[in-house]
Amino acid sequence: MEKISASIVVYKTEPEVLQQAITSYLQSTVTGKLTIIDNSPTRELESICPPEAEYIFPGKNLGYGKAHNIALRESLNHADYHLVLNPDVCFGPDVIERLFTFMEAQPQAGLAMPNVFSADQSEQRLCKLLPTPLNLAVRRFSPFESWFEKYNDRYEMKDCGTERVINVPFLSGCFMFLRTAALKKIGLFDERFFLYAEDTDLSRRIHQHYETLFYPGASITHIHARGSYKSLDLTLQNLKSAFQYFNKWGWFFDDERMKLNQRAMLQRHKINVTEKTIAEVAAA
Repeated sequence: MEKISASIVVYKTEPEVLQQAITSYLQSTVTGKLTIIDNSPTRELESICPPEAEYIFPGKNLGYGKAHNIALRESLNHADYHLVLNPDVCFGPDVIERLFTFMEAQPQAGLAMPNVFSADQSEQRLCKLLPTPLNLAVRRFSPFESWFEKYNDRYEMKDCGTERVINVPFLSGCFMFLRTAALKKIGLFDERFFLYAEDTDLSRRIHQHYETLFYPGASITHIHARGSYKSLDLTLQNLKSAFQYFNKWGWFFDDERMKLNQRAMLQRHKINVTEKTIAEVAAA
């Protein structure tokens, strides 16, 4: 039984970008099998895959979740944890070991994600509440002025900060450190989502039964091209996935979403009370 396995799904990825992700994973001391699923139309990227990694070429674009599921199905009975890794991510040699140690001490957690930074070292807010239709509309089509910006800040849980562990209902799919026992209980990626929203859906299903934790004790770099903002095809795919997600979970009437989001935001109030109490004690 391996401690950790991992998978990277690629599609016409720049070779040097993929190489960084591969190197980042393989340099850790606690990693196991790495599977690279290539959804590209050609096998061009096979040449940079090291012999210790399994290269799978389906011959067509399966979509993000469906491709990762190929590796996830095998990992369920062969690894304690599985890392879903974007090809545009890189990190230091101690990151996976830190997350492994953290998850070993958190048996109630089914998913963890580290702090995420852009290449310019600006922080990416990838801890979010479960989205409403208005959340996604505001993020995609609004300039975020006045109350729109405040509304988006709430969605990204900015009041909770990034200095402590928080239980977050939606963690980004760029780096999902998954407990395979949790996946056995709730299932893998929903393959109806071709691209986008599959991470929201999986994170939500895990959050129904386990904690899904943001862990600031480790950090990674994510190039984050935001392709849907630059490509009409990807924009349409993003909209399609959003429709599929809300058709599955509910559009404007989703009681579970409301309860889970309220529970997540209560962490902000608990943090504020604790900090105030500490300050009062120190001043006394």
